Amino acid sequence: MLSSALPLVLLLQSAPPATEPDCSYDLDAMLALDQQAFDQDMDGGWRPLGQRDGCEAAAAELIREWRHAKRAHGSILYWHEGQMRAFAGQTEQAIALFNLTYTAPEEDADFGWNHYVSGSIAFLTRDRERLARSIEALKTVPEPEETSFTTPDGVVIQMDWPPNLNVLEAFDHCWEKTYREAYGTPECAAPEGDA
Repeated sequence: MLSSALPLVLLLQSAPPATEPDCSYDLDAMLALDQQAFDQDMDGGWRPLGQRDGCEAAAAELIREWRHAKRAHGSILYWHEGQMRAFAGQTEQAIALFNLTYTAPEEDADFGWNHYVSGSIAFLTRDRERLARSIEALKTVPEPEETSFTTPDGVVIQMDWPPNLNVLEAFDHCWEKTYREAYGTPECAAPEGDA
């Protein structure tokens, strides 16, 4: 018996160790960026780091470091740090950051951001009833006449209405999955006709 188990033991011992992802970045270069370049450039700033598997916590720390260095307290920075922490499985930290992003109800009546925040927190706290209420409330946000915007480089983007409904519906369809698994993956998207 022992001799037949030996090759498996040797195989396990000779397997290459799992490599840690390269989550390095140039902090000085990141701190030199303005908020637009650091946070809104889809190919720059913190985003390439956040898109590397296993580097989500490092991206969250980078956003935090940038916020502190710049004394920047825009809710979108808290949101993006919170998302990176949620992707990394740092649920409590993510919830605390998400809670900092609520807007005054009178400022949010035409967009539904607070419903998105509430639904995201509901997913993380495993409160399915709250998620369902957030989805239904988001669906009631009136559609404006114009649902497109132009990016700084001149590209016109047509928004789905209401914004972020697809994310909350993905959370509902993939309730048993992690935030990372449920957020924006094709298998978690709402089936046709469910929107």
